[in-house]
Amino acid sequence: NRDPNTSRTTPRQGPTMTQDELKLAVAQAAIDHIKPAILDGEIIGVGTGSTANFFIDLLADFKNELKGTVASSEASAQRLRKHGIEVLELNSCGTIAVYVDGADETNERLELIKGGGAALTREKIVAAASKQSICIAAESKLVYRL
Repeated sequence: NRDPNTSRTTPRQGPTMTQDELKLAVAQAAIDHIKPAILDGEIIGVGTGSTANFFIDLLADFKNELKGTVASSEASAQRLRKHGIEVLELNSCGTIAVYVDGADETNERLELIKGGGAALTREKIVAAASKQSICIAAESKLVYRL
């Protein structure tokens, strides 16, 4: 359902999830997808933003299995530490198994727009140092035109 006055899709009819419920759902899907890496004691890269915060909160359940994390921002590093999750420096950690981050917008072809600002450079560096990158985005991020 596309709104002709904007590039955003219109909400679905019927029972809908709140923004926070959608973000939690995609964060849980990411946890489920990377659980083998977590349980193998791999290092996980963690992005920045509201959806990444839901991922961090869920990752806390696995803090004892993780070898550590690399955060793409100081805000994410602080949130990880509050959960008792070790935050490593990229230069000293070796290989990052997987990097999980959110997106500001995505289209039906899964082309993404990431935010700007100070965290963007760190996000790109951590993503490049990772074997795999996963971008999580709730349905509300789907747009017709980027």
